[in-house]
Amino acid sequence: MIIDLQKFVTIERPFWTELESVLNLLENNPGRKLSLEELRRFHYLYERASADLGRIMTFASEPEICRYLESLVARAYGEIHETREKQTDVQLVKWFLHTWPQTFRRHIRAFWLSVIITVAGVIFGGLAIALDPEAKSAILPEMFANHLGDPNERVAKEESSQSDHLSGGKSTFSAALMRNNISVAIRALALGMTFGIGTIVVLFYNGIILGLVAVDYILAGQTVFLLGWLMPHGVIEIPAILIGGQAGLVLARALIGRGERNTITVRLRVVSRDLANLIGGVALMLVWAGFVEAFLSQYHAPVVPYWAKIAFGSFELLLLILFLSRSGLEAKKTHPRT
Repeated sequence: MIIDLQKFVTIERPFWTELESVLNLLENNPGRKLSLEELRRFHYLYERASADLGRIMTFASEPEICRYLESLVARAYGEIHETREKQTDVQLVKWFLHTWPQTFRRHIRAFWLSVIITVAGVIFGGLAIALDPEAKSAILPEMFANHLGDPNERVAKEESSQSDHLSGGKSTFSAALMRNNISVAIRALALGMTFGIGTIVVLFYNGIILGLVAVDYILAGQTVFLLGWLMPHGVIEIPAILIGGQAGLVLARALIGRGERNTITVRLRVVSRDLANLIGGVALMLVWAGFVEAFLSQYHAPVVPYWAKIAFGSFELLLLILFLSRSGLEAKKTHPRT
């Protein structure tokens, strides 16, 4: 019970003012982290203000002080119970906008090697079907071969159909493609444990399939359909698989350790975070690609004009290139790699 209210307020107000100063600091600087000693002091001030609020609420004649303390305690409560969530949100945004693209650029040579291997597969697959049309049934997995069939027949069937392309076999095929691409990206990374040999095989074979299908449609005169079908999701999906291969090649280099004096354990520990960053980005890309494939790529003219789908895919590709090449540059200059 408070006997002398004026004396009580005089003694306690410095603590309230100190708590308010800390709250203003945290609210104006969301990234500010308190030391352990500062956290203990902050919690003490919060508990003291809460206790003061409980004591002063018995004085109906002091509504202003009561409202002030209620606001102070509520703000402190919010900081204590929401700081972890706020920091997590900030960290996720920082990872997406800075850490992921920086990691990608740090291992850019592995990415270009992944591209070269895949392009070699594309050339091989394209030449195979151009020289031998029967190669499609021999090379393509059963899932692809049964669905794609003759390009002209498929295009005619797709363009004449006015039904919902997300139902029945098409939705199943879309889900199967998504699972396949995720598994390809994961295998490309995991097979880096074979000193890169498995990663190279996955990238090369994936390139063969891409080249074979592309040339098959081009030779049939269905280039516009091919671009409208593949570009909306493919401009994200294919780079995602390439980045998965990039991660596998980074892992392989750490295992081989050419020119490195560190032990294999140290080398793997050094690249482990980068591998997690790369594959995390791949997961986001494939989720988006799967969404676009299900809700846009499987719709063809006259439902969705091919020019609109091609324009959408081109816009996606431009954004992806700008993001991976430019995002996080300022942060990289401010916080150099250690």
